[in-house]
Amino acid sequence: MARRGAGTPLLLQLSLLLLLNPSGTQQSGAELDCASVAVDSPVVPMGSAITASCTIRRERCRGLQDGQPRISWLLDTEPMAGRQRRGVGGTEVSELSVPQLNRPQAKLWCCMEWNGTKQRVGMAEIRAGYPPGKPSNLSCLLDLGDYGLTCRWQQGADGHLPTNVMLKCAMSRSPAVTCCTPQNGHSQCTVPRRLLQLYRPMELWVTASNALGTAESERLRIDPMDVAKLDPPTLQSIHSVPPQTNCVTLTWALAPRNAHMELCCELRYRAAKDPTWDVVTGIAGHAGNVQHCKFLFGMLYHFQMRCRRDSARGYWSEWSVSRNYTTHEKAPEGKLDTWWSTQPAMGRMEVKLRWKAPRPQEANGRVLGYRVALGSRRRGKEPQTVCNTTDTQCDFTVPVRTARVYLSAYNAAGESSATEVVLLERKGQPLAGLWAVPGGERSLWVHWEAAPVPVVAYVLEWQQVSSEPRHCHVCWQLERNGTTTTTLIQDSIEPFQQYNISVYPLYKDAVGTPAHVAAYSKQKAPSHAPKLHLKSIGKSQAELSWESVAVELQNGFITHYTVFWANSTAEVSSAVVNSSLSSFTIHGLKPSTLYKVHIMASTAGGSTNGTSLTLVTTVLDDIEIQFLFLTLGLVFVLLIILLICFQKNGRVKQQFWPSVPDPANSSLGTWVPAEQEPLQTPGVKEPGLATISTVTVLDKAVGKQAPMWGKEPPAEPPAPPQPYMQQHRPSTLQPNARLGAEPVQYVQVVGGSSQCPQHVTPCLYLRSSSTQPLLSDPSPEPYENFWFRGVAPSCGRGSMEEPLLDFPLLRGLQVSGAEELHDFQPC
Repeated sequence: MARRGAGTPLLLQLSLLLLLNPSGTQQSGAELDCASVAVDSPVVPMGSAITASCTIRRERCRGLQDGQPRISWLLDTEPMAGRQRRGVGGTEVSELSVPQLNRPQAKLWCCMEWNGTKQRVGMAEIRAGYPPGKPSNLSCLLDLGDYGLTCRWQQGADGHLPTNVMLKCAMSRSPAVTCCTPQNGHSQCTVPRRLLQLYRPMELWVTASNALGTAESERLRIDPMDVAKLDPPTLQSIHSVPPQTNCVTLTWALAPRNAHMELCCELRYRAAKDPTWDVVTGIAGHAGNVQHCKFLFGMLYHFQMRCRRDSARGYWSEWSVSRNYTTHEKAPEGKLDTWWSTQPAMGRMEVKLRWKAPRPQEANGRVLGYRVALGSRRRGKEPQTVCNTTDTQCDFTVPVRTARVYLSAYNAAGESSATEVVLLERKGQPLAGLWAVPGGERSLWVHWEAAPVPVVAYVLEWQQVSSEPRHCHVCWQLERNGTTTTTLIQDSIEPFQQYNISVYPLYKDAVGTPAHVAAYSKQKAPSHAPKLHLKSIGKSQAELSWESVAVELQNGFITHYTVFWANSTAEVSSAVVNSSLSSFTIHGLKPSTLYKVHIMASTAGGSTNGTSLTLVTTVLDDIEIQFLFLTLGLVFVLLIILLICFQKNGRVKQQFWPSVPDPANSSLGTWVPAEQEPLQTPGVKEPGLATISTVTVLDKAVGKQAPMWGKEPPAEPPAPPQPYMQQHRPSTLQPNARLGAEPVQYVQVVGGSSQCPQHVTPCLYLRSSSTQPLLSDPSPEPYENFWFRGVAPSCGRGSMEEPLLDFPLLRGLQVSGAEELHDFQPC
């Protein structure tokens, strides 16, 4: 029990008074006893009040000016105000009261105005804390080497004050003494052999004392020999007794210093690949040997042993040095789990057979190999062996109608009984439902719905999914219980990797088609996000695409993608995209604006952002750009056409509005007709040209008058005709063009109102027997005839053709004055 303020050693109080300097002075040119500081207690409980006083003796303070000195206080560096008064004998006294001290250590300074400056003339140091905490967990250990008793404990709460710790001990009927004192603040010390009495009980406890009190631990009552640490025994030999059993016998020897004691020992052992130990208790130390069974055949084991006093108190010795032993072997036992697949191959059947290695309790030693035969072993008959391997799978071919093969394992002690493998066809019904959930970071629980028909067993296959085409290791296991609908798979399961799981139901006469499911044992954020690509962009939309992340880097099922885009004004938008899509079109963008786009891939375990893609929208869309270019192209073509038209005005005019020659300006206008009837004046209602009744053709090249044919030959030269034809006027059919560059072999001139075609005025026809045009090139078309219209009294509003003259040759015919002809056109 802790005792406050009582029983404190006198030496401790003196030492505290020396450490806590109650007064001190600091002045320039003054005596040391000019001022003194006194406190009610140099050590106080934490948070309690303190009072102090400072006394100034003027006669001992040299250089102090006349008048009343001004006294002030400092608590460390914090100014404090006291009450100053005059004391006995002309002294000046200042009293200070601090209501609460909440720091473990503080210095209280008395200051005075001295020669115009504030000087520290006295000081007192004050400590605050708590009584010491109660020590606990006291334990001791006896070393048989030097028989020193080492005790350890746990210190109590820190009191923030100097504390004195001691280990006390008392024998029966003897006063308590200090057995040992810890050094350098440690919480242990060793009791020397001279203070111990072996095989007799004693009490030990720990005391902790400071200026505010003392605390003691619980008392420990022990016999030093009960807490002695013994030396471990030594294992000497291990062997199997009797042979061909699972029992072993061990022998050991005790340490010489423990030989006179009654000891209790323990034996522990484990297989080489097993991390846990099996313990055999209650072994008598002086027995020297022990026999134990239930060991596996052909297995390497590690053995260790330890001892302590038989009183069941004290400490165990350390475990002995490990000793190894391998039990003898035995032929393998049990049936092997098998799985197979078959396919036809060139008139035979190819079989891929896999099996599980026997469990350690069935292998009975190290398996040397496996044998696959077409029949079971019988007396005097050795079956045909199709495969002999040290692996756990084999590919071989058998006849097509082979329905069974036999698998056995062998070791140095013999061969196991054969496991019959029935090669069933895969044609049974599949499972209705299959799903998987994590069973831990390295395991998966697989669940399925029971098949509608009885099932003998189930086979589970699983393999890691890879994005690269490569051969993946396939794991499998057999569930022999046909009624189960769940199992745990643990082989080769890694976190953050995807696995494809298949479950095959095994029926009595067939293997069911498998059901499949994909699963992760644990998911996290993808290692990488997809990289964005720009497929197309317009003024208000942009089409993006990306490639899926490799399955090894997905770290889980991709639930969705999120596309973020932001412009230069930090307007951020986003859209969630289904994980099955690999493209997305952003709508509602501003024309000619820069955007930063990135994509985030998410799984159930987190999300990962991809790198940013910068894009700039266009001013116009593709259709608008095409329309603009098409419009500009059309405008350009029209401008080119107009330019050509202005440069080729005459040719364009000739192409679209050809000039028709005026017969009145041709060379016919110079001909003198032999006889010409008077021209009639055109009617008032229907004006037109007069009917041509006589045409005289002259051959200018010969200079002779050509013969004339007509109804009435003229008796005398007629009067000059009306100017329907004018002589020597240039032709207006084409500029500077002459009619009849080649001789016209046949010309017919027709006229007369009686022979005019219906609704046609009198006309003139020039016919040629050849295809040579009357006009020289370029001519819009070969002219075979011409007509011109006029008004004839005999035709009225009708018209007809009337042959007048047939010319074998017409030369030098010039046509001009087309502007003077009315309705002259090619026939």
